[in-house]
Amino acid sequence: MIASPIWLPAALLAGLFQAWRTALQQRLRKELTVSGAGLVRYAYGAPFAVAMAAAWLGVHEVSVPEVSPAYLALAAGAGLAQILGTALLILSFGYRGFVAGTAFSKTEALMAAVAAAAFFGERLSALAWVGIAAGVAGIMLLSLPPTGSGWRELANGVAQPAALCGLGAAALFALTGLLVKHATEHLDLADPIAAALVTLAIVMLLQTAMHGAWVTWREPATWRALAQTWRNSGLVGLLAALGSACWFTGFATAPVALVRVVGQVEVFFTLGFAHLYLAERVRTREAGGLLLIAAGVMLALLAA
Repeated sequence: MIASPIWLPAALLAGLFQAWRTALQQRLRKELTVSGAGLVRYAYGAPFAVAMAAAWLGVHEVSVPEVSPAYLALAAGAGLAQILGTALLILSFGYRGFVAGTAFSKTEALMAAVAAAAFFGERLSALAWVGIAAGVAGIMLLSLPPTGSGWRELANGVAQPAALCGLGAAALFALTGLLVKHATEHLDLADPIAAALVTLAIVMLLQTAMHGAWVTWREPATWRALAQTWRNSGLVGLLAALGSACWFTGFATAPVALVRVVGQVEVFFTLGFAHLYLAERVRTREAGGLLLIAAGVMLALLAA
C-alpha cells in the first residue's frame, strides 16, 4: 500500500546519495580498515540524523514519541543488519570493483519482495514482478566473470567472492528495509516522514554504539584514523544520513520492494562515479547488465 507519493522522489534521491557515499567509502578503504570504513557512516552520520529529526519535529510541532521495547528491538535488528551488510559490500569492492560490488547488492529488491510477501503480506502487481525479474537478469549478467565466455559461466560467477559478498549484503539490506518499515509502524506518529526521521536517528545512534564498541575492542587504533580523515569521513556521514533519511521515508510510505527497485537508479550514478571519481573502467557486459536493471526500474514505475 502506498501511503504518500513522496516515496518516489525519496527513492530516487536515495540512489544518488547512496552511490556518492559508497564511492567515498571506497576511497577511504585506502586509509581505513573494512570495519573503520563502515563505522564512518554511523559515527559521523548520527549527529546529522539527530539534527534532521529534531528540526522536522520542531518545525512541525510534533512531540517526541514514546518508544516500546518491540520498537527498540526492531531498530537494533535493522541497525545490526545494515552494519553487517555494509561490511560485506565494502569487501566485495576489493574483488571486482565498485560497479560490480554495487550491482550484486541490488538483488535486495527481489529478496525484499519475496520476504515481504511471505512474512508481512505485502503484495505487488504482476508488472512490478516483471520489473524485478528484469533487474535480476541484469544482476545475473553482471555476475559473469570478466573472462567468461557466456552464460555457462554463471554458476562459477555466482560462486566468486565478489558475488557472495554482494549477495550477502543484499540479503542484509533487504532485512534492514523490512525491519525499518515495521519499526516505523510501532511509533505513534501520524506523519510518516517524522516516523522515518525519528527511526533513522535512533537506528544510527544504536549503530554507533554497537559498531563503536566492537571497534574499541578489536581495532582501537581505528578511532584515531577516523579522526584524521574527518573531512572525507564527515562528508560520508552527511551523505549517509541524507540517503538513509530518503530510504526510511520511502519504506514508511510504500512497499519496501517497490522502493528498492526504483532505488536501483543508483546504478547509473554508480557508473558515473566509478568512471569519473574512482577511474574504474566499465566493461561492456557490466553496462548491459546495468541497462537491464534500469529497465526493471522503469517497469516498476509503470506498475506503481
